[in-house]
Amino acid sequence: MGRVLLVRHAPTHETGKKLTGRLPGVSLDESGREMARRTAANLGSVKLKAVYSSPIERTWETALEICAPHRLEPVREDGVIEIDYGDWSGRTLKSLYPLKAWRTVQITPSRMTFPAGESLAAAQHRAVAAVDRLAAAHVKDTIAIVTHADIIKSVAAHHLGSPLDMFQRIGVAPASVTVIDIPKTGVPIVVAINTSGDPTTWR
Repeated sequence: MGRVLLVRHAPTHETGKKLTGRLPGVSLDESGREMARRTAANLGSVKLKAVYSSPIERTWETALEICAPHRLEPVREDGVIEIDYGDWSGRTLKSLYPLKAWRTVQITPSRMTFPAGESLAAAQHRAVAAVDRLAAAHVKDTIAIVTHADIIKSVAAHHLGSPLDMFQRIGVAPASVTVIDIPKTGVPIVVAINTSGDPTTWR
């Protein structure tokens, strides 16, 4: 059985303030680097076979920290890149809250396509396909995939058998770890969501 650790990137100075999306040039701040190192230390006892990462700076920087205790190098995986928020990229969350479309994102996200960007349903489809493909390539291994909050939430929702319209009810904090066992045959098991990465807490 393959075990997938979905790691959210550590915070930047924009986390929780802006919808950074795929915009370049936004790196981890110092507290983010420290948070990434703590998660990496918690995962130090896990036998990771590989670490895959979205190519965005903040995920790649987090992946480098996750790799360090295992003497690995991150592998680029575009299938788990951040959602393309299109014209919303770089906007403050405060400016988005009054929009009618923001309510769609929160209440019926399966109907949301970001202006000049990607739909949440399409993002879930390509992220689930990428995670399943990587799990199939590591059927007896544990791997880490460093990615973004909405990607992790949508993949977790899929494997929980939950509609995409419920994915906003899943919490995924910066530098957290969500654990999913994906067997070659049979039913995937969501072992843990939004943990610190301490494997002793996984049941």
